Amino acid sequence: MTRIPEDLSDDIDDDSLDEGEILSLTATLGPEDTGDRLDRVLAPHFPDLSRARLQALIAEGRLSLNGARITDGKHKAHAGEYILSIPAPISATPEPQNIPLDILYEDAHLIVVNKAVGMAAHPAPGTRDGTLVNALLYHCGDSLSGIGGVVRPGIVHRLDKDTSGILVAAKSDVAHRALSELFATHDIDREYKAIVRGAPRYMSGTVTTQIGRSHHDRKKMAVLRAGGRQAITHYRLEEVFGDDKPLAALLACRLETGRTHQIRVHMAHLGCPCLGDPVYGSGAPAKAVQDVLKALDFNRQALHAGLLGFVHPITGEKLKFRANIPDDMQALVEALADMY
Repeated sequence: MTRIPEDLSDDIDDDSLDEGEILSLTATLGPEDTGDRLDRVLAPHFPDLSRARLQALIAEGRLSLNGARITDGKHKAHAGEYILSIPAPISATPEPQNIPLDILYEDAHLIVVNKAVGMAAHPAPGTRDGTLVNALLYHCGDSLSGIGGVVRPGIVHRLDKDTSGILVAAKSDVAHRALSELFATHDIDREYKAIVRGAPRYMSGTVTTQIGRSHHDRKKMAVLRAGGRQAITHYRLEEVFGDDKPLAALLACRLETGRTHQIRVHMAHLGCPCLGDPVYGSGAPAKAVQDVLKALDFNRQALHAGLLGFVHPITGEKLKFRANIPDDMQALVEALADMY
């Protein structure tokens, strides 16, 4: 039985937190409906949904009562108006699309690419096509592995849509299983470059927390005191920008685990969110940094997966790939260095 790699087991998709179209269903319960399990009481009100599907939607935090979110269908039902939000379905079978790929390595079993900014790993609500999967289906044809399911064939890990960098995909079933095991056991070398607001207190360090879906906003991940899954990020300060005090910094971040949005969440947890991050970049950077971002029209998280290393699942060869930061991040580094 193939283990699900941690990069894919945390969430449907890195970009699924921005769900696009949503269908809302409403059920109003009266006093006569109270007392029994909520999922059991609601089931007749949503006849087009199976009981299992309803329970899953509730567990994902898609049910609310009078505006308050509910995540446990085992709770007793109360009178009031329940609203169930259902994400729009996506195509069952992605279509091949002739999209250029920056291929770093390819053989009969796997392909390694340098993913461009703005390309999602695979189709999801709000991102129907133009994904890496669409491009791989065109490039690889029938050789692309289907173990990951029809929506994400060959995909064993992923990057956020607006995070650039290196991804490996499987082209054979045996490679898919073996790569999945490598990711599940953390036998993968991964380093990211991040440009952050301010700078960490120490030149290097390790962030170890529990990460799970935010209790306050289900479209975000968060550091949790209880629950979630362990997340470990090692960082190293490479360059600091600013005169009297650090206004921004370039970091190298190595992943020991692969949780959804892990580096973005951990940098925000340190008080140094990635510049341009639309989700976790709370708090404005210094005026000089704001001016640089505006001048460059830089409006995505400044994060790039620059290194990926692993043992080839078939040949046993040690492989390591590097990709320089893209032009927009390089321009940001240079502009920040020229602030003073």
